[in-house]
Amino acid sequence: MRLIRAADCLVMPWKNGGGTTTEIAVAPEGASLSDFDWRISMAHVGQDGPFSAFPGIDRTLSVLTGVGITLAFGDGERVQLDRTSAPYSFAADRAVEGLLADGPIDDLNVMSRRGLWRHRVERVSGAGSLSASEGLLVLVARKGDWQVSGAALVAGDSAILEAPGRVELVSHSGEAELYAVWLTAER
Repeated sequence: MRLIRAADCLVMPWKNGGGTTTEIAVAPEGASLSDFDWRISMAHVGQDGPFSAFPGIDRTLSVLTGVGITLAFGDGERVQLDRTSAPYSFAADRAVEGLLADGPIDDLNVMSRRGLWRHRVERVSGAGSLSASEGLLVLVARKGDWQVSGAALVAGDSAILEAPGRVELVSHSGEAELYAVWLTAER
């Protein structure tokens, strides 16, 4: 298992000044926004605005902090997301604008290149075990202190486990939360 400490993650301001992105992991390592196979990041969204389009990419968004956001798609569909919403998946090449409900939010953003990788995201709030039968399992600690198969993770830290593998999750924090991301190669 490879650990990624929050302090080691790269924080990048958006070109439009509306927020920042903290890159957690990307494959291949060092890939740019135009040539990654998969990418996991957190964003601080400070104002309404259009999402960047990523042709051929599938995306899953989870609201981590703040009141929420409405995704206003170009075809008229509107989806409201807040802290209680399940992770929401959509094609990242769809035109979409983010409309903040009441002030800034932070979100978890998982993207994978269609036809090369697929992903699934789940919010986890208690002790237990998770396994990866193929591909990778990435754990992103959101709240509380976690023990992941003996390794300590605090909020903002992540761990990557290559399949096959299993991890035991323990938290002694009352409001512990992490996100599990399963990434599977399609070829």
